[in-house]
Amino acid sequence: MSERLSVLKTYKLFVGGKFPRSESGRVYEVTDAKGTWLANAPLASRKDARDAVVAARKAFGGWSGATAYNRGQILYRVAEMLESRRGQFVREVADAEGLSKSKAALQVDAAIDRWVWYAGWSDKTAQIAGSANPVAGPYFNLSTPEPTGVVALLAPQDSSFLGLVSVIAPAIVTGNTTVVVAAEAAPLPALSLAEVLATSDLPGGVVNVLSGRTAELAAPLAAHQDVNAIDLAGADAELATELEKSAADNLKRVLRPQPVDWPADPGTARLLTFLETKTVWHPMGA
Repeated sequence: MSERLSVLKTYKLFVGGKFPRSESGRVYEVTDAKGTWLANAPLASRKDARDAVVAARKAFGGWSGATAYNRGQILYRVAEMLESRRGQFVREVADAEGLSKSKAALQVDAAIDRWVWYAGWSDKTAQIAGSANPVAGPYFNLSTPEPTGVVALLAPQDSSFLGLVSVIAPAIVTGNTTVVVAAEAAPLPALSLAEVLATSDLPGGVVNVLSGRTAELAAPLAAHQDVNAIDLAGADAELATELEKSAADNLKRVLRPQPVDWPADPGTARLLTFLETKTVWHPMGA
């Protein structure tokens, strides 16, 4: 009996809740830590990046206007779906990062738990980021957090799944919509996560996932006039400096790359990074 040839998967992008091929038609080979060919990933283009921004902007009104409770429930649903596909993600993370199955399992479990953790923050953010301000006069003066808008996220290169979740979840739980550039050498966990998000009640366009060359995709996102903020977690120091200069053109909020221990308690820093503060004066009627 002849040996059967494996049917390697060719992944697609995730834009606007759909799975299009790159408009360029390009793909690239993804290999594991030992150089074994795992699958083909789409090599997204600048046009794909612009399409993803359009999808994110279209989704922003509905997602930011949803109740905090509803957003939390959807994030929890993502965790439920990931739990049911845990074995798949353990294999993908092990291949992507050259880890043993046991160490990869720890990363995946932490990522699932992180979705739950951020889901719990959905209706509590205003309690730590908002305030009732004392003013001189018969007024209530209230400051409340609101989402920044469309956020571009460069996924960490050193943590293909846990780091990925740790930048996506805090951005969307507060009402932002996102364009995510997956880790260049290890995009499969991100592309598989997109398949989970598509069946997790998350509205199309809230998370858009691109794979390809980080620098090639980051440049148009940093310069895009309809992107409100950018997380440079997956950029090296030189690229981060270039992107920060481009982002300054429309005063984007920029989170520069910094060393992060992804398995550690994430705290609330990223949760609060992509928020704006709205202050309202209301007469007391006195």
